Amino acid sequence: MKANGTVFKYGDNVDTDVIIPARYLNSSDPKELAEHCMEDIDKEFVKQVKEGDLIVADKNFGCGSSREHAPIAIKAAGVSCVIAKTFARIFYRNAINIGLPIIECPEAAEGISAGDEVEVDFDSGIITNKTKGTKFQGQAFPEFMQGIIRAEGLINYINQK
Repeated sequence: MKANGTVFKYGDNVDTDVIIPARYLNSSDPKELAEHCMEDIDKEFVKQVKEGDLIVADKNFGCGSSREHAPIAIKAAGVSCVIAKTFARIFYRNAINIGLPIIECPEAAEGISAGDEVEVDFDSGIITNKTKGTKFQGQAFPEFMQGIIRAEGLINYINQK
């Protein structure tokens, strides 16, 4: 499995309230959540994001509340992978549970800029910055986690078993 797209870059402590503002939590419809994804930190995100694009961030991405709405909004917006120096643990778990690939890789977070074209190979964990011609070794996904992502989430994965 691979992800391939253009990077949207953010800093430290991107919390769930800016990923999907609380005023939109009355909906659990992924398409509706996607329409407001990142709007409090990046008003242009939803207008510019394309299917397959990636988010790269610094430390503690997804901190704040434990709402699953945040990774659902990111995934529904078309983001194929989030790379960060570190993730808030509950966001990490929620992302995997809904089938959003995320990778902790401090070197990649440092070496990738907004607008770069990046490819992620989930089998090897290799992150390739095609714009700059650099590679980073992220953590490869174990087969069972790739199965969850392929199934579009944990519930679908379990139902397929």
